Amino acid sequence: MERVTDVPESFARSADRPRVNDYDSFAEAYSVENDNSLVNAYYERPAMLALAGDVAGRRILDAGCGSGPLSAALRDRGAVVTGIDASAGMLALARRRLGDDVDLHVVDLKDRLPFADGAFDDVVASLVLHYLEDWGPTLAELRRVLGPGGRLIASVDHPFVAYTFEDPRPDYFATTSYTFDWTFNGQSVPMRFWRRPLHALTDAFTTAGFRLSAISEPQPDPAARELFPDGFQDLSTKTNFLFFVVEVPPSADDSHE
Repeated sequence: MERVTDVPESFARSADRPRVNDYDSFAEAYSVENDNSLVNAYYERPAMLALAGDVAGRRILDAGCGSGPLSAALRDRGAVVTGIDASAGMLALARRRLGDDVDLHVVDLKDRLPFADGAFDDVVASLVLHYLEDWGPTLAELRRVLGPGGRLIASVDHPFVAYTFEDPRPDYFATTSYTFDWTFNGQSVPMRFWRRPLHALTDAFTTAGFRLSAISEPQPDPAARELFPDGFQDLSTKTNFLFFVVEVPPSADDSHE
């Protein structure tokens, strides 16, 4: 397990062929966008915080924390936060934002998590699970590090939106990948996400031992109406992300794998 302590001066990679989902190569630009955009700052993040509710004193794992904006908001609400991400570049930015009072570790969600069973009261997974082809091992690990009654609060691309991302449209009921390019400051970055139907999402949670508590399709923060008048109308009338709250049953056997 690698703990992030220093912020490198540059995250620019060499002239190697661009890798898919290589956040290290555009960490700074993505962080600026994420901090201020309509979709992230006025829709996804407020929705996650609303679903989390009162977090004072709760031990929370921010799984896929990126540069740390959600971790910062949870910490400011009194949570004891630990952040993990596969990108060292993004975590270095998180360290710059959060200082030394939040534990940050380079961890790939495809691997076993370096935490004890029941180490956390909540896990937040903000727009990260749709990067994974197979949710099974990751959800099993998130379930393991949560104590009885613990919650996983997750946001993902809405399956109906992901389904429309190609023409001709793919089989809605199949788990398939889709690729596209993000552009930040003139830099084109190749990305790959995985889409799956709604029933596959809920089945994955229950198979991992979670109990479904809530499914949410929230509205954006009303403050965005004046800041982003055109985008607000679009975001408030169309599907975008889907949010889940799933729980570890209080009577669950702690030895669940």
